[in-house]
Amino acid sequence: MEDKKTVTDKTSLFAPTESRLHYIRVAPGSDEYLKIWIKEPTFLQLEKAQAKLLNLNSRTDDISLEMDRLFKYLWEAFVDRTEPKITSVELLRLSPYVGNQIKDILPDPFDMGDDADLKEDTSEP
Repeated sequence: MEDKKTVTDKTSLFAPTESRLHYIRVAPGSDEYLKIWIKEPTFLQLEKAQAKLLNLNSRTDDISLEMDRLFKYLWEAFVDRTEPKITSVELLRLSPYVGNQIKDILPDPFDMGDDADLKEDTSEP
């Protein structure tokens, strides 16, 4: 097996720390927008988000999907700020039009990136 180059700059291993600005139209045809800054996820944050989706009840052996818990976690973990500021109470009152746009820009907990390189042989020679 060929010798693989070891990373020299550890910063390439980490998620970016700066949040990215997005514009959310407040209503169809409106010329007004909500400004929202979204942070890049880390691996462990995405793992935690996946865990928020499932609710396992050990007493009844029931499994349920908790989309509201997942959205709340994604909001708290990845929304850096909004302009105008949206409080947690106001978050509950968002219109479906605005909420769906926000959902589209929040990190997808099931998208861990391109895993084509992961299929390489990683065993030692």
